[in-house]
This record gives sequence, C-alpha cells and structure tokens, in this order.
Amino acid sequence: MTKLPRSAALVVALLCSGFGGAGALFAQDARTLDGIAHVALRVNDVARSRAFCKTLGWEPAFEFSDDQGVTTSYVKVSDRQYIELYRRNKPSDPLGFLHICLDTADIDRLNSAYTAVGLTPTQPTKGRSGNILFNLHDPEGQTIEYTQYLPGSLHTNARGKFVDEARISDHLIGVVLRAKDVDAEKAYFTGKLGFSGSGYKLGAPGNPGETVELKPQAADAVPELTFAADPKRAAEELKKRGLAVKLASGVAEVRDPDGAVIRFTER
Repeated sequence: MTKLPRSAALVVALLCSGFGGAGALFAQDARTLDGIAHVALRVNDVARSRAFCKTLGWEPAFEFSDDQGVTTSYVKVSDRQYIELYRRNKPSDPLGFLHICLDTADIDRLNSAYTAVGLTPTQPTKGRSGNILFNLHDPEGQTIEYTQYLPGSLHTNARGKFVDEARISDHLIGVVLRAKDVDAEKAYFTGKLGFSGSGYKLGAPGNPGETVELKPQAADAVPELTFAADPKRAAEELKKRGLAVKLASGVAEVRDPDGAVIRFTER
C-alpha cells in the first residue's frame, strides 16, 4: 500500500472526520491563526528605540547580544505580542520593517495546510527563544514567519512579567505590509493564507480581530503599526510623557525615533 505524504494524509483524515467534500473548507479551517505574534523592525539605535517603547509602557522582556552589544531586544506588548528591535549592523542595512510573525496553536497542522494549497513553507524548527518556527515567502520574496509558543520558552516564561500598568495599549491590532503589486499580494493572502476582506485591509483567519493592510511600495515608506486604545485618552497621556502627538479622525499618532508610525485607535 502506497504511503501518503504527511500533508495529503492530513487532508484525507480531516475530510473523513466531518469536513464534507470541500478541500477549501479544510484549508480555511486548518489555516486558522491566533493572530499577530510580533513585528520585527531594524532600528538605528536599539537602546533609543527600546527607551521609546518604554515611554509607551512596553517593557523589554529579554534580549540577545554579541561581542558588540545587544543584537535583538524583545519588547513586550502583552503575553502574546511583542515588538522585536534588531540592531543595524552597517549603514547599508535598510531601517524599518523586517517581517511579521503570526501565531498558531498547532504549527504542524498549519504547515501541512499551506503545503496542501501549493505553498512551500520551511520545516518547523525550534528557534533560539525556545518556540517552534517556520517561514513562508510571499510573491515578492518578503518573509512571513509563523510561531507556536512552547512551554519553557522565553516568551512563555515571561507571561505575567514585564507588565507596566502604564501601557498605552496591550493589543497590536494592525500592521501595514508594502508590496509592488498589492493586487497580487491580496490574492496571495486571501487565496493561499486564508485572510479575508473586501479592500486591502485583510483579517486574519480565525477572526482574532487583527489585520494586515496592504499598501503600495514607496521609497519613503516607514513601518505602520496600529494598537487598540481610546485615542483621546492615549493622546492626552502621550503628551504628558513628552511625545509629539497627532490626533485626527479618531486616531492618535506618534513617531518612533526612526520615523515609524505608531497609531492608537478604537478597535
């Protein structure tokens, strides 16, 4: 008897256990996400960016270093969400957005689901923080990372710790991704990754209430992150903390030391 590949065997098993006859239904269900785990940014000065995050109430939970100092600082937004600050090693390294990481409760199932719809994810492996990771690359070669938090990892051990009651927000709800061809990118996110939306702001499968918004690539583009908070209260508090704040159309906006846009709005 011929042995089915792992991904194909999973499809058959799920279809036989009550998914009817629609492979698309399997794929949609199996691609369910818990949401955005982190956003990785390359910054000009890790200490300065870390201090800015601390002004917003987000504490550094752990870091990695080499003989030249801190290479990566993991700033905690909540027990589930982080901002990763990566050191700029040389002037030619572009500043700004590096990748988005999405969170799943079953990384093997998700990996198999992507394989079943024709994608080629890397094999899940344990990262240096102690969680399981794999990557995909979108049609333009940009990295999309996936993780499953594991017991004993640095993230899991940080739960309930590094929490500042003065946090402006504890929920990252939206990230802007840039693409040369936003329509092709949308087709990839909706057709392959299971996201949904009528415009270019796409909801993650499983309805975690977090979105990826697609915008055209531009030479002067900067990272754009959106967090859930009462914008008027956020603006008032941010001004008290000495930050320049723009408040308009129900959105409070500040800029980090490298110009990244940080927005606060009602969910």
